[in-house]
Amino acid sequence: MTIPDYHGIIPPMVTPLRDRDALDVPGLERLVEHILDGGVHSLFILGTTGEAPSLSYRLRRDLIDRVCRQVGGRVPVLVGITDTAFVESVELARHAAASGAQALVVAPPYYFPAGQPELLEYFQHLAAELPLPMFLYNMPAMTKLVIEPDTVRACRGIANIIGVKDSGGDLKYFQRVLEIARERSDWRVFVGPEEHTAETVRMGGHGGVNGGANVCPRLFVDQFEAASRGDSARVRELQAKIRQVDKLYRIGRHASAIVKGLKCALSLLGICDDFMAEPFHRFSEPERKKVRDVLGELGLHSAA
Repeated sequence: MTIPDYHGIIPPMVTPLRDRDALDVPGLERLVEHILDGGVHSLFILGTTGEAPSLSYRLRRDLIDRVCRQVGGRVPVLVGITDTAFVESVELARHAAASGAQALVVAPPYYFPAGQPELLEYFQHLAAELPLPMFLYNMPAMTKLVIEPDTVRACRGIANIIGVKDSGGDLKYFQRVLEIARERSDWRVFVGPEEHTAETVRMGGHGGVNGGANVCPRLFVDQFEAASRGDSARVRELQAKIRQVDKLYRIGRHASAIVKGLKCALSLLGICDDFMAEPFHRFSEPERKKVRDVLGELGLHSAA
């Protein structure tokens, strides 16, 4: 299997819903085209921003089918298969492969805290079962567990593991992982928090898995390209706009505000519904007004 040269901006796509267990299909189709029109390099579905753990397995499979079919090979599709049940991760991976996805993304299983030796064994066993290459996903805020650098180093020896997506926000950790990755030419390291994308590209990272690229994909692609060519002035200019996008995440009072803000913005732009998977609910009108104001600051005109 030829592995794509993963790099650039890989938006972690929100999952457009119209109720608890149904996709907003027209909104999904508009969202995929909106993101691809921004020049992104790959697309990541069923991650944290996609509310994956809150979705039924039936809906996850439906999403995979629809996205892979619509993308049609224009960019690689990465699919999150993180789960508390090993067999469910494997089954979802097989479905993703059959649907035409190119790679998988796996965070540590949540709820029961694993020790690092247990976590390494888990990744070894999982990689041996998967039909596609996979990225490790370091997401301690959600899993309550860091994939320690020594575990990353051990995973570097597993052929089916091809890199790391780091959403921990610790640049010292990112640097250590990057040093480990340099010892294998096909490994790639991506950052999640978008305020760090330009800096990590300067460090030698390969790009960003940035939630804001759901709303402003071209903005994030432009900044990645500026960072890649060392255009510091352009990076600073675009970073100021990205800080405006960051306001979307701080409108609500709870951790769910990040996804609520993105979905609300997409709804106001007329792209997709902002229905949230339980136990969360969409923003009310006072918050929607604040999101509308942020869109105005970004020069994006609300359709509602």
